[in-house]
Amino acid sequence: MMKVILLRDVPNVGKAGTIQSVSDGFARNYLIPQRLAEPATPDRVAVAQARLAAQRRRIERAEQALRDLAQRLEGFRVVIPARVGESGRLYGSITGRDIAERLSQLVGHEIDRRAVELEEPIRSLGEHRVPIHLVGSLRPTVIVEVVPEEGGRAGENE
Repeated sequence: MMKVILLRDVPNVGKAGTIQSVSDGFARNYLIPQRLAEPATPDRVAVAQARLAAQRRRIERAEQALRDLAQRLEGFRVVIPARVGESGRLYGSITGRDIAERLSQLVGHEIDRRAVELEEPIRSLGEHRVPIHLVGSLRPTVIVEVVPEEGGRAGENE
């Protein structure tokens, strides 16, 4: 087994910056030539550990700054009006971008569309629980209520 420092995220191996033990052949024939990893020499290990510690501190500071926002978002109700056909199906769908824009307007804080963790766009009326990944382990869940466009009051937080 050979220890390597991953330079990029490698599926089923690890995240960038981590030190992993992999087979010698996998490291020499794939990871190192593809510039996905480098051998874990003592100097490089020290640099990688310092970089990981700095990254952890950055994430902790960001979590502290966003903790209040996460508490406000937990259980927050977002009403989004949508055009509906005769059969009750939506014309189009509600995407992460739609939810992020609406949420940003309502809470007064910019929410990145990539923070909205939708497996697939919403294509039906009703309530949907959607996690929002702010930073680190902060993942509040908001309730997205999709209502017909002609009925309902858009944007209320009930």
